Amino acid sequence: MITLKSPREIEKMRKSGAVLAGVHNGLKEIIKPGISSWDIEKFARHYIEDHGAIAEQIGFEGYKYATCVSVNEEVAHAIPRKDLLLKSGDIVAVDMVVNLDGFMSDSCWTYAVGDISEEKQHLMDVTLKALYLGIDQAVVGNRIGDIGYAIQHYVETENHMGDVRELIGHGIQPTMHEQPNVPHYGEQGKGLRLREGMTITIEPMVNLGTWRISSKQVPGDTWEYYVSADGTPSAQYEHTLVITKDGPKILTSQDSEMDAKYL
Repeated sequence: MITLKSPREIEKMRKSGAVLAGVHNGLKEIIKPGISSWDIEKFARHYIEDHGAIAEQIGFEGYKYATCVSVNEEVAHAIPRKDLLLKSGDIVAVDMVVNLDGFMSDSCWTYAVGDISEEKQHLMDVTLKALYLGIDQAVVGNRIGDIGYAIQHYVETENHMGDVRELIGHGIQPTMHEQPNVPHYGEQGKGLRLREGMTITIEPMVNLGTWRISSKQVPGDTWEYYVSADGTPSAQYEHTLVITKDGPKILTSQDSEMDAKYL
């Protein structure tokens, strides 16, 4: 079932999104060579709790952590690890969901660790632009396929990178994952029509090589995460947004100047 959110609910989600954005802005300061991916988890968990919110991923389908921390060829759902030290040249995607007073926000960001290659920087730039191209299509009257087409065309046709298919965006609120599904590939004019009050995530995952992914299991655990099938680096960016009569409005914005048209 798809629920259309009231102005009161949207404002509550915006407050949740502000907490989540605060985590990401804080991570920009602490992510550097030598820290572990567990340090990212500790920072995020403390920030969320200190702001009166809940790290919603803890306990979801058996997951134990506030964040997913995916490094280099890891595409998604990798766990934070005490023995994984970040080094200059790495890229790291940090994904999390915040619950503030029962209202959800979901966002992922990819960070450069120290000095990275031009190739990895280009991957990050393409992925970030793909996110915003998708957001631009999230207007009343458009269809889900318009979002996916804009992302896929830019990633694959224009930049010859891999647009991951298996992991997609989704509706959000009152739970973490709601209908509709929001793929990052598709056909223009196809799929569910977008309506005012829908709240969704758009979260393209882009591999430098193939779009295909493989699953891996955490040693000594049953948890599975995903890597690019060819071992090439992967990046992800994600926002939670609401569809309004005045266009898409980002609820997890980290930068009021960059996102001015979406606020």
